[in-house]
Amino acid sequence: MRKPLIAGNWKMYKTTADARALVKGLRSQLDAVVDREVVVCPPFTALAAVAGELRGSPIALGGQNVYWEKQGAFTGEISAAMLVDAGCRYVIVGHSERRQFFGETDETVNKRAQAAIAAGLVPIVCVGETLQERETNATFSVIDQQLAGGFRGYSAGQPLVIAYEPVWAIGTGKTATPAQAQDAHSYIRQSFAKRFGDAAAQAVQILYGGSVKPENMSSLMAQPDIDGGLVGGASLEMESFSKIVRYS
Repeated sequence: MRKPLIAGNWKMYKTTADARALVKGLRSQLDAVVDREVVVCPPFTALAAVAGELRGSPIALGGQNVYWEKQGAFTGEISAAMLVDAGCRYVIVGHSERRQFFGETDETVNKRAQAAIAAGLVPIVCVGETLQERETNATFSVIDQQLAGGFRGYSAGQPLVIAYEPVWAIGTGKTATPAQAQDAHSYIRQSFAKRFGDAAAQAVQILYGGSVKPENMSSLMAQPDIDGGLVGGASLEMESFSKIVRYS
């Protein structure tokens, strides 16, 4: 039985003071929740402060990106070891915004994920199609290409989370229907099974990310292959994120 996982991606929001206040509120609501995993992914500037606030809490800390080299002259990048040092257990890799605005490719997503795993982090590897790709019935072929490139060199049993994020539903208020999301998640699990075996496919957590809200979380989580959510805007407020985590 896969344990549900709900991760909040704060993107480029929250000063250090704002981040501390949000985490204090989340702890008051969620520290007693033990039947599902909760992760918060603040901006890099707030990682240390949030790690301090999370000490003793079951809520885990994650980064929003990672570079594949261990160290060096790579201005503006952050290494896996730095994230571990800051208290992270997870890191988001290949988010659609990184692909769209910052030139991420399946190759660089793969290198970042491998670096994260080597350092002991759990990468949350994002895949998903654009609106044009969905309208031309290319969803599965796009996902297949992203899985093939993004997981090259991966070995079954290594820690990993997959997030399916239909790009057309991110920040738009549009959400894939539970049936649409389930179709994509089922395909991802089947594709993962072909590459790494049934046991690995049944164990891997696959999250849905795309305008997740308190109002749609329960119906999404009722689907057999949806194991949680990668939550954007709704993770920036204590009340909405707590309701999402506490879905029933």
